[in-house]
Amino acid sequence: MAVYHGPKCKLCRREGVRLYLKGERCYSEKCAMEVRAHPPGEHGQGRRPRRPTPYGVQLREKQKARRIYGVLERQFRNYFGKAARRQGVTGEILLQMLEMRLDNTIYRLGFTASRAAARQLIRHRHFMVNGKITDIPSCALKEGDVIEIRPKDKKMSAIKDTFENRRRMEDQPWLEIDEKEMRARVVQTPTRDQIPAPIQEQLIVELYSK
Repeated sequence: MAVYHGPKCKLCRREGVRLYLKGERCYSEKCAMEVRAHPPGEHGQGRRPRRPTPYGVQLREKQKARRIYGVLERQFRNYFGKAARRQGVTGEILLQMLEMRLDNTIYRLGFTASRAAARQLIRHRHFMVNGKITDIPSCALKEGDVIEIRPKDKKMSAIKDTFENRRRMEDQPWLEIDEKEMRARVVQTPTRDQIPAPIQEQLIVELYSK
């Protein structure tokens, strides 16, 4: 599968907001949005900002959502297609589907410092869903699913240290966590106000509806 291997801080600078793609670094003074808050590129700092067109605003919102959740264009378009076929508000359903991916859920729980780290640990088979090991980061969770770290990996320093510092993460009402057992359960599908993503999903709907 194709993966973006370029500099992650450049993505934050392009979108003009922190996307929290590099874990602890994003919370420190070394964050690129603190050091170089202008757009990337040779002319990013000195060029007069252009007035964005409606299409440009919609495109940037879609790119922001893709980069926050670490999804490539074809996969993102597939998510939108599925959301559009369901009954309900398309934009909200799209965010719910992205939010309930396994890699994002692990990040929200504070098991890892970033979604990229979550994907790596899932690929290395360190997590279980409903008692079965899974190595698919895009695995779609549903109400009642139980996520836990594989028993023999609970003492891994990388996971343990990150989990002990998980208090930086906001509590997610749609997730019930047992910190002692390093286990969590999906208690409900998150509502829009429970998804702390700085995304205007209606702009994405308008973009794909053209």
